[in-house]
Amino acid sequence: MKVSTRGRYALKMLTDLAIHQGEGYINLKEISQRQGVSKKYLEQIVPILNREEILQTSRGSQGGYRLAKRPNEYVIGDILRLTEGSLTLAPWLDDGIDSSNMEFWAGLNKAVSAYLNQFTLQDLVDEEKSRYAYDYVI
Repeated sequence: MKVSTRGRYALKMLTDLAIHQGEGYINLKEISQRQGVSKKYLEQIVPILNREEILQTSRGSQGGYRLAKRPNEYVIGDILRLTEGSLTLAPWLDDGIDSSNMEFWAGLNKAVSAYLNQFTLQDLVDEEKSRYAYDYVI
């Protein structure tokens, strides 16, 4: 399993939207500037997230994106599976190829999946907020 920039940037985008969810619809330019991610790259991620109705979209001068649900309803494992495809560490298991150590690899995949599924977008938001909790500018 390898988490690409697509998966990382999707999580950054969704975390940003969750942090700023009280501000209404957020345009990609704002997210891009805050997160240091190319707007063009975010434009490639949006259709993937829209397809699964993760985002709500509004067009026009006040348009942009916002989360369709509360941050605690988004499981990190589901988001990564959506953006990355399979999260299998042993791809031959997905192909049904037999292995002499099948139980070992299946257990490893199960452990990784369980780890990713125990976190929600709200957990990432909380972590992000705690990083800046004591960041005062006077």
